[in-house]
Amino acid sequence: MKVPGVAAAAVPKAKITSYLLSRTHPTGRAKAAFFSALGFAPENWRALADALIRHAAENEVTTVDETRFGTKYTVEGSLDTPAGPGPVIRVVWFVEKGQTSPRLVTAYPRQRVEK
Repeated sequence: MKVPGVAAAAVPKAKITSYLLSRTHPTGRAKAAFFSALGFAPENWRALADALIRHAAENEVTTVDETRFGTKYTVEGSLDTPAGPGPVIRVVWFVEKGQTSPRLVTAYPRQRVEK
């Protein structure tokens, strides 16, 4: 299963520039170092946003968690980067009750699982 409504996914600029690519955010700075090393930059924040949406469209949901506020979808798979295929990451999306489009919650590196 894919994340429902991924074509209309919301990835706010602030989520990318003030969190995932922020070298000063208390919890985001480690993620910023990771994503920056892959070629993503705050001034071209849309490249990471688009890559995360593609990631959700191309990879299967690994877990679904229902809450009283909506549904959380976790997706794992390889991320396309400016330099080509990249590492396996985990991305969390959330669809609020009564809504149809997912919004980005977080993204972070995931260890590759040997097959």
